[in-house]
Order: sequence, then structure tokens, then C-alpha cells
Amino acid sequence: MMPLEVNQIIAIFFGLLVIYMLARLLYLPAKLFLNLLGNTLVGGGLLALFNLLGAYWGLGIGINVLTALLVGLLGVPGIILLLVLQRLCA
Repeated sequence: MMPLEVNQIIAIFFGLLVIYMLARLLYLPAKLFLNLLGNTLVGGGLLALFNLLGAYWGLGIGINVLTALLVGLLGVPGIILLLVLQRLCA
């Protein structure tokens, strides 16, 4: 086995540095996307539950990506905001 030359050692360290920087650069957007996706799914579930329970009082909110995302990000205040907007626009 031949010993590594200085240029090879520098190239290996530079390659590892590039891989590390790319991983750090792509980690945050992937994490934000997965959090946003999870919040959207939770928001859709909350809207479905609200529509199920709100049917007794004649309340309902359409379930789509925008409303699920809003409720996923804001939670219960998001449902209240959608109800207020629905009543103002109707």
C-alpha cells in the first residue's frame, strides 16, 4: 500500500468539507418542509373534527390545502379566524 501524498490528503479533506456543507445547507429546508407537512395534516384533522362536531350547530369549514395549512399553523385560533372570515364574506 502506497502512502498518501499531501495533495490526496488535502483533496479528501476538501471533499469531506463539501459534503458536510451540502448536508448542512439542505438540512434546514427539509426540516421546515416536514414540519409544514405535519402541521397541514394536523390542521386537516382538526378541520374534519370541527366539521363533524360543528354539524350540530350548522357550522362548517371547507377542507382544502389552504385552510388545513392555516389551521395547522395557527391551531384553534385558525379555526376561529376561518369562521369569522366565513361569516364576514357570507
